[in-house]
Order: sequence, then C-alpha cells, then structure tokens
Amino acid sequence: MTTPRIILGEPCLAEGIDWLSRLDPRFAHAAGLTGMPPLRLRQDGFEALLDAIISQQVSVASATAIRARMAAAGYLDENRIDAAGEEDLRAAGLSRQKARYAKALAAARLDYAGLRQAPTDAVIAQLVALPGIGRWTAEIYAMFALGHADVFAPGDLALQESARRLFGLDERPSEKDLRAMSLAWAPWRSVAARLLWSYYRVDRGREGIMG
Repeated sequence: MTTPRIILGEPCLAEGIDWLSRLDPRFAHAAGLTGMPPLRLRQDGFEALLDAIISQQVSVASATAIRARMAAAGYLDENRIDAAGEEDLRAAGLSRQKARYAKALAAARLDYAGLRQAPTDAVIAQLVALPGIGRWTAEIYAMFALGHADVFAPGDLALQESARRLFGLDERPSEKDLRAMSLAWAPWRSVAARLLWSYYRVDRGREGIMG
C-alpha cells in the first residue's frame, strides 16, 4: 500500500503549479491570472462528512442554519447521532433522507485515522459505499480534508467549464472525458483542480468586465 502524497501548505501548491506549468503552458497562463490558489484544507473526520450530507441540495445559508441547529442539539457527535432517533434528527433540521444518511454514517464507525494513510482509491471506495456519499463528495473529502495531492473531481461542473475555457474546447467535457484528460496531470491533479477553480472565477470576472 502506497501512502499518498499530502499537500501541507503553499510550498506544495507551488511545486505542483511549477510541474503543471512545465507540462502545459496553459496552466502557466492560468496561474499568472489567478496567483496562488487557496489551500482550502479542512479538518477531516465525522463532522466533515456530516457537513457534506447537510449541504446536499440546499443553499449555503440553509446548510449553515441547519448545522447550527444540529450543533445546538448536540448532533455533530458520532455517538449522539447513532443513539438518536430519526425524528430527533428531523427536529434538528435534517430531512428524513438526510437523517437516514447521518445515522448510516455514524453507524459505519469509519476508521478516520486509517483513512489518512490509505490510498486515494481505497478512501473513495469506502466512502461511496455509504448511503448519501457520492463520488464527488468522496473526492472532495480526499482533496481537502485529507490533503491528497493526486485526486480530481471531474463531475464538478465548474471544473468542466473551466477546462473548456482554459483548453479551448468546443464544448464542456463530460465527467468521463475530463477524468481521462486529468490523468495527464498526475501526480498533481488536486493542484490542477485548485488552479481550474481559481481560473473559473477569474475568467468569469474578466468575461463580465469585457461584456
């Protein structure tokens, strides 16, 4: 089992950006426009995945409000959620479906410390086996909660659109096509993702100004 390369700070991002820029000048162009992309690293563990469940298909404001209600009720804790009834979780703001997802996550008793050392594919396989955790969520968890340097989330619409713009594609690539395209960016695919997200924001702003 190979322990994945972990992004620990901006020096890691700089190393990845330099590698990608030498691989393809269009990454150098993106980096010149965006500057250093944000790390966006976050704490791993149960709460990070619970937050992902809470945030599904609701606005940021709604997710923040629900999380606050869950915190006030003491339901950010794995043991408390495992012991709670579904109706208790619904009273704290979760939909019936999300209450089931939260209880399934708590009951799974994931070895979060073990996930830190696991290969990316193994992390994603464990997470997508849980109800309510899709591949995009698993990839984002590996990228930002675990800091894996070589993971991508090609199902992300902003990444698809950014790749279309940066690489001059005729149309937005599908998840399958962007996944295949991203293989060339290993071992720094999560740095490529950060650059593409930053480029998406900057390029949209430039388009608005020019328009």
